[in-house]
Amino acid sequence: MMDYHKPVLAAESIEWLVSKKVRGTYVDATFGGGGHSRLILQRLAPDAQLFAFDQDADVLEYLPEDPRFTFVQHNFRYLKQFMKFYGVSELDGVLADLGVSSHQLDTAERGFSWRFDADLDMRMSKERELTAADVLNTYSPEALQQLFSRYGELINSRSLARHLAKAAKHKAFRTVSDLLREAEPFVRGHKPRYLAQLFQALRIEVNEEMQALSDFLQQALDLLAPGGRLVVIAYHSIEDRLVKRFLKTGNPEGKVQKDEYGNILRPFKVLTRKPILPSPREIEANPRARSAKMRVGEKTA
Repeated sequence: MMDYHKPVLAAESIEWLVSKKVRGTYVDATFGGGGHSRLILQRLAPDAQLFAFDQDADVLEYLPEDPRFTFVQHNFRYLKQFMKFYGVSELDGVLADLGVSSHQLDTAERGFSWRFDADLDMRMSKERELTAADVLNTYSPEALQQLFSRYGELINSRSLARHLAKAAKHKAFRTVSDLLREAEPFVRGHKPRYLAQLFQALRIEVNEEMQALSDFLQQALDLLAPGGRLVVIAYHSIEDRLVKRFLKTGNPEGKVQKDEYGNILRPFKVLTRKPILPSPREIEANPRARSAKMRVGEKTA
């Protein structure tokens, strides 16, 4: 069995989430290949529980056989719904390792990477209808520009969006090579980085990743017991900013909220003033870890 995904900041994230063998109920919100889940289970007492979420059916062969473990094959944005289903009202810790897995990037037919020619799919769950090809073929130039700018942070998002929308009218986009043929003349700066940002923007849109992350964070806050910890590993600035704002204010927008006496409400004690980064040794062993940033918050009340 090949590894589905090599967990990033594995030891550090588990140490912050579960500092010793403990009882309680924990969630690995992004199971992937199960690397984090297996480490969490090593720390948990015999009567503890671990729930893991992942919408990708490819992970099913990696599930651990452990009576304390329950797998939920759904997006983590449904955290509260499934915790209610399983009769769980409070959580002691929640971990989320965001972004796309190594398996998804390296499986050519998934269409996540510009390195392989395949259908422009990019769906993390095949149950979703919208594909990356649909986005390119149906979105207006204005809508494409907005997502390229917001989710890809491309400096020439307007000109690229106008060109791709025009090209789609003449010939519909179907494959990665179709997109590369039209997009490569617009590449600015380092080609691999530019194309990675373009594909990132499409993937985020297809999977509603920012909306899902916002939903998940709010539900995690609602479910965490006082003293419970939220550990999030992000891989690009858009996710990291959202997580940072949420830990500081309790909402994705970063709006400071006050009680009736004018005191600032701080639902989390932020335990990481600066994000925790992978060591040079980890980056050397796993180059995809280089952009990871981990933040940790402890629920105050």
